[in-house]
Amino acid sequence: MTSASPKSTSNRPELLAPAGDWDCVRAAVENGANAIYFGLDCGFNARARAANFDPDDLPDLMDFMHRRGVKGYVTLNTLAFPSELKVVEPLIRRLAETGVDAVLVQDIGLARLIRATCPDLPIHASTQMTLTSAECIEVAAELGIERVVLARELSIKEISSINAKTDMPLEAFVHGALCVAYSGQCLTSESLGGRSANRGQCAQACRLPYDLICDGEDVELGDVKYLLSPQDLAAYALIPDLMDAGICSLKIEGRLKQPEYVANITRHYDEAITAAVNGQLVQLSEQSVREMELSFSRGFSPGWFSGCDHKMLVPGLSSAKRGVFLGEVKAVGDRSVAVQLAAPVAAGDGVVFDGDRASDREQGGRIFHVTRNGQRLSESVSSGIVELEFGNAALKLNQLWKGQQVWKTDDPQLTKRLRQTFSSGKPQRRVAVDLKVSAAIGEPLRIEGSSENGATCRVESESPLEEARQHPLTEDVLKEQLGRLGKTVFELRNLEATIEGSPMIPLSVLGGLRREMIQQLEDSSAIPPTRRIADASALTALRFTMPGRGVATSTDQETQASRTPELRVLCRSLAQLQHVLDADVRSVMVDFQDIRAYREAVATAHTASAEIFIATPRIQKPGEFGIFKALQKHAADGILVRNLAGLRHYTSAGIRVVADFSLNIANDLTAQFLIDQGAERVTASYDLNREQLLDLVEATPPSWMEVVIHQHMPMFHMEHCVFCAVLSPGTNKHNCGRPCDDHVVQLRDRVGMEHPLTADVGCRNTLFNAVPQSGAEAVPQLLKAGVRDFRIEILNSSPTEISTIISLYRSLLAGTVSAGRVWSELKASNRVGVTRGTLEERRDPMAIL
Repeated sequence: MTSASPKSTSNRPELLAPAGDWDCVRAAVENGANAIYFGLDCGFNARARAANFDPDDLPDLMDFMHRRGVKGYVTLNTLAFPSELKVVEPLIRRLAETGVDAVLVQDIGLARLIRATCPDLPIHASTQMTLTSAECIEVAAELGIERVVLARELSIKEISSINAKTDMPLEAFVHGALCVAYSGQCLTSESLGGRSANRGQCAQACRLPYDLICDGEDVELGDVKYLLSPQDLAAYALIPDLMDAGICSLKIEGRLKQPEYVANITRHYDEAITAAVNGQLVQLSEQSVREMELSFSRGFSPGWFSGCDHKMLVPGLSSAKRGVFLGEVKAVGDRSVAVQLAAPVAAGDGVVFDGDRASDREQGGRIFHVTRNGQRLSESVSSGIVELEFGNAALKLNQLWKGQQVWKTDDPQLTKRLRQTFSSGKPQRRVAVDLKVSAAIGEPLRIEGSSENGATCRVESESPLEEARQHPLTEDVLKEQLGRLGKTVFELRNLEATIEGSPMIPLSVLGGLRREMIQQLEDSSAIPPTRRIADASALTALRFTMPGRGVATSTDQETQASRTPELRVLCRSLAQLQHVLDADVRSVMVDFQDIRAYREAVATAHTASAEIFIATPRIQKPGEFGIFKALQKHAADGILVRNLAGLRHYTSAGIRVVADFSLNIANDLTAQFLIDQGAERVTASYDLNREQLLDLVEATPPSWMEVVIHQHMPMFHMEHCVFCAVLSPGTNKHNCGRPCDDHVVQLRDRVGMEHPLTADVGCRNTLFNAVPQSGAEAVPQLLKAGVRDFRIEILNSSPTEISTIISLYRSLLAGTVSAGRVWSELKASNRVGVTRGTLEERRDPMAIL
């Protein structure tokens, strides 16, 4: 892959590398990273399975990075619950004190707490915050956000459009694994097994095989099984375009990866950035690309940067690490396999053979010998047919076949070479130092220096300089002596000397000044910045301004408690809406694929004297703001908003708004921000289990809360369109023919559940859990806590099922039936039963696996 039109730029973008442990930090530093992002083992980071760092490591970690001219960013990029905020606050103080350069956050409330605790600690919005437009970023900026990590689903054209409308610095992922769902919007792990991706415990259900069912019939897709598993992102050739689009930081994914991966990918992207900055063609050699593929690859792609190409993004043939395509089996013998090579191979390399279609089981192992014409080859060979020999019982050769593809997954020599870049103890990458030296007879020799990591020094000789008798001081002597920086991390870049007359100085004195200079540079590079940190608890201060926490009266609470519980129903078709209205429901919400149907929906609801809210799409990208205006024209009673841009647009227009689950309301500080922005009510995040939901309700005025108590959980919400990928000859929404309008599709998982797939107005897909989730057993506690606004959401229920659902929940809210009876009757009346899902009291997090 090469860049078509490189453009020179004077501003070099930051190269941001991942680190899950100390070796990864060293690998990133020695191979060219300008900044490193990492998580802590005390939680609140989106890679809980990484080794991560103890908070006690922070002083040494930040000292090491800062001495090497590298910034350190801590990921606090998960949701936080109300009872956890008091645990996070001391951690924020520690991050500020130890000189962490920025904190990445997903949670709105956590961003508020960081800003209130330390106004000088930079906050970066994680990609988990799902910021996809300048309008979304405008609202986030009010939290004190100083940089935004954009959603991976944006094209370069869309990024450029965002950059033109905001002053916010923008960061983008350029390499690594791609989630099929929008980050921050994936509820699959939570729904199926209680392992919330928004809490750093993604179970990677997108990497599993699925069968496609269209209009009730299985669709034969051949070897295409992994319908939700994207190829990996590799955008090195697009770096010039990303720089032109306004990206200031290029981010590598991989906090779960090995240090050799970090070294490999960081080094190659550092080289690509250098080429782009110099206006050169960004073109990596075949060997360089193979090296990156060997560290980790499910197949490389440009992701969404060039726009949507659903077939390219998700070929569906595999979801595992493939490495480098090595070749094709030509023959299988008793003790060896003959392979037509497409890439270099040597003894010791690891390989894997494609699995068969029926079982998908793969075989692999390490090569003992490579032979050709009966001769063992001691060097790597890259072409022709060779025979690969494996250890005893390493593979079942009788289960391999002619035509089978072979992949090289490991190269010990490459691994050794990569490890040497960060394990030798000798700095591979140094910090440039610029010196100014003044020398005059009768004056001390003065040296002032500064380095690219911000360190400074100022030293002078104890005695004035004397006039030289034989060897006067020269600029060359100064460069030679002061440039002897030995095993330090520094290297002399520029030296500017002002020499008056013919002074002399003993070399021993110059050596002493050099050592003093180095000490000052090292000491000053490790000094944490001075920051303002709140004396008292910032959390207490923020909560004091909340109704019920110091400024509300008991009358407000009594008024809420005396309200009759209200049940709202969200419908997904006009037919459902009519059934719901016929059931005498007078507060409805609608979420249609075809926005043209909203006009009739509003008219139908108003004819029935019902209040109606229209739901916005969950995502708003550049060029899609007109959807908000189109929805507004239908004159509904209010809007169910699912992103920050919609919240700002409708509240500014004086339109009633309810903030939906996709805004990830998990704590009282987030709820307060959205209420202050103009939301009438907020919908609790679907990531909350029963205890966490009650924790939120207890911490928040109950009049703010709307709780969804019956629904099919929206698991994956994707820019990727499965309809287009497998049911259309097209590649995107402009040429797909819209099969989503004509077909009913489900994806069948490995346990046989058939999950409904839908498309929204923006052609984004949502995969819903086949089994509806009921929170009936939590309702009595919610009522006792003062909650009076409840919602049920209909997906594909029949008219009879809709009537039963509404009747049961009405009776539950009225207190005429027990929660247990509602649960048992719902379970009996639904073909696939019903689940407590996220609202189950105790869950098995491994159920999904």
